[in-house]
Amino acid sequence: MAEMAVGQVAPDFTLPNENGEKVRLWDQRGSPVVLVFHPAAFSSVCTDELCAYRDDYSQFEAKGAKVFSISRDTHWTLKAWKEAMGFKHALLSDMKGEVARLYGCWNEELGLAERLTVVIDKDGVIRYTTRSEMLKPRDHREALAAIG
Repeated sequence: MAEMAVGQVAPDFTLPNENGEKVRLWDQRGSPVVLVFHPAAFSSVCTDELCAYRDDYSQFEAKGAKVFSISRDTHWTLKAWKEAMGFKHALLSDMKGEVARLYGCWNEELGLAERLTVVIDKDGVIRYTTRSEMLKPRDHREALAAIG
């Protein structure tokens, strides 16, 4: 499993969002991007993390950033979760863990993504990464600060 390193070009991918529409990373060039890999929709730690992004989303927008959370959930589950919680960013479905593997955060034993945040600049270069334990939430303000 590859580890993402600051300074490398972020690997491209295409995943469906909560509406089943295809989202390609490289189509986001020109804007900073925050990828938030997380284990599962509707779980308590994941919900708390993404609610923090929701609550401060205007600060990400002010920096021109796009936020994408990524989990192994179906797009239907992600749509229900987004509607229930009022999330403002796109939720991407990585059902087979292919993108989580590409970014080095797929847990084979559990069959889900581990907690990894990746901040990518407008040119597609990784500028920040952070990991946390499965039950330990990340601080979204670190990603916000890394956008610059």
